[in-house]
Amino acid sequence: MNYYHVGRIVNTHGIRGEVRVVPITDFIDERFQPGAELVIEKKGERLPVTVASARPHKGMMLVKFVGMDNINDVEKFRDCLLSVAEDQQEDLAEGEYYYRQIIGLKVVTTDGRELGEIKEIMSPGANDVWVVDRPGKQDLLLPVIKDVIKKVDLDQQMVTVELLEGLE
Repeated sequence: MNYYHVGRIVNTHGIRGEVRVVPITDFIDERFQPGAELVIEKKGERLPVTVASARPHKGMMLVKFVGMDNINDVEKFRDCLLSVAEDQQEDLAEGEYYYRQIIGLKVVTTDGRELGEIKEIMSPGANDVWVVDRPGKQDLLLPVIKDVIKKVDLDQQMVTVELLEGLE
């Protein structure tokens, strides 16, 4: 089974078993809701855990797991990744994609010119930005808006874009 990262435990918080998590998912509310099943990845091992509670705190999430009620239970998980099993992922609405589906796609313009491959996704604010690795050139930053992203074809592993003035 495949697992996908949804957060990184960066520290403990208080003495009652909460951990500070930097989320790496667009679905923060769903991933960290009470009852959500996650996996702590530590040195190649996977420990299944269930979220007891979670709340936002200074750009992070404070998460408490069922059965881990004090700092000694969670201290050992500092710098570990939190993942979700593939079968725990929700189906997305049409036009929505998981990061893993977008990274690695080939980018071509509406007139058929190949630009490169998507290597990263940034979320700076109003919309995501896809970072395109262009051989021999500086990375291209594509805002994920209708005017730019014309078609995402997962079967062909390709994104068709229309470059607005000033993008290239």
